[in-house]
Amino acid sequence: MLELYQFELSQYSEKVRLILDYKGLEYKKIEVTPGVGQLEVFKLSGQRQVPVLKDGETIIADSTDIAFYLDRKYPDKPIIPTDPLERGQCLLIEEWADESIGLKGRTALIGALNQNPNFRTSVLPQQIPSFLKSLVGAVPGDLLSVLGTGVGFGPEAVKEAQKALKQDLEALSLILQHRPYLVSDQPTLADFAVAGLSMILKFPAGDYLNIPNELKGKGIPGLADNTTYANFFLWRDRLYMDYRKPLNSTQSGESSPTSIEID
Repeated sequence: MLELYQFELSQYSEKVRLILDYKGLEYKKIEVTPGVGQLEVFKLSGQRQVPVLKDGETIIADSTDIAFYLDRKYPDKPIIPTDPLERGQCLLIEEWADESIGLKGRTALIGALNQNPNFRTSVLPQQIPSFLKSLVGAVPGDLLSVLGTGVGFGPEAVKEAQKALKQDLEALSLILQHRPYLVSDQPTLADFAVAGLSMILKFPAGDYLNIPNELKGKGIPGLADNTTYANFFLWRDRLYMDYRKPLNSTQSGESSPTSIEID
């Protein structure tokens, strides 16, 4: 069986989960605890990031490489078009989404966590004791913003990320206004990349992620609740309803390797 070494709130892991579900492939999620450690996944792939896919003796790291591997090894319901124009558009959008929605989305999310204590504690792993969650929630947002400045997550970086994401979401909403998918009449890697990477902008409302119920359907203020981008999130929700399998119907179990650093 396929094994996906992943982090539940990793957008790049979600991109792969969407592809696996679309192709109807059975897989086992192996949750990787963020932090130090790194032994299990590092031994497997020679690097520290998730997602990592294990298919028998074959190990593939990086969500894009995993997508290409799955399309070669399991060609039913292909996700990469053969038509030259559609293939080019698909690959261009996928690369853009990784670098734009993926990276800027993470910066915007950290900004939202800094300013919203309840939001901050709700995304912590469920196994963390309540008293530690309370301590995290009690840290002043201004202090977190100052600390974030030194590592690229300060107020200006957050502001620029949100500005860019607003333009991205407006563009996607316009593109999807009169078409079912981004590239063709069938979903492609471009669609699964954009949908999966937008996960942290607004969490899906259904039972797709192992997150607290109060987080489902919620997201970054100014993005998730902005009616200008409603068309995009409606499209994303339809994609989930059509192709993403709810929890407990996709995987046959979970286990946890030694902690590693995440993307």
